[in-house]
Amino acid sequence: MTIEVKKCTLADLHLLQELSYETFNDTFKHQNSPDNMQAYLERAFNLNQLEKELSNRFSQFFFIFLNQELAGYLKVNTNGAQTEEMGEESLEIERIYIKNTFQKYGLGRYMLNKAKEIAIEHQLERIWLGVWDKNENAIAFYKKMGFVQAGAHSFYMGDEEQTDFIMIHTLL
Repeated sequence: MTIEVKKCTLADLHLLQELSYETFNDTFKHQNSPDNMQAYLERAFNLNQLEKELSNRFSQFFFIFLNQELAGYLKVNTNGAQTEEMGEESLEIERIYIKNTFQKYGLGRYMLNKAKEIAIEHQLERIWLGVWDKNENAIAFYKKMGFVQAGAHSFYMGDEEQTDFIMIHTLL
């Protein structure tokens, strides 16, 4: 089993969009209305939005490959790119998605460790993320990886207000 991580560039824009649609839809379509899913996908993953995010110097995207097949991606933010005011000593994991066919291979853990490496390299004190309060598998995974719930915030799926738990992992 060969795992490879590659930093995304603007040249990867269309592939990133395709992967974003697929993984987000597969993860959440069963728990949300088709209209809300479509509205969110069009807002969050349109080419202009993804190009803006890829061009932000405080955001980084990474593809993960298993045996040379694209399996998922990670997006991390620092400084002003963070979706919540968490301070300059924090790194946000905004997105971590693995295709359904590649789950249970330890790739989520691998990507979390990649985020930790980035945070340590930049001498940051903590990693944080938001996770939907109904995503029990993800919450259990993050707890297993050392994250603790530290709050909550609203997240909009189309016109529906949902709650994300804010989970933090302290590094220093």
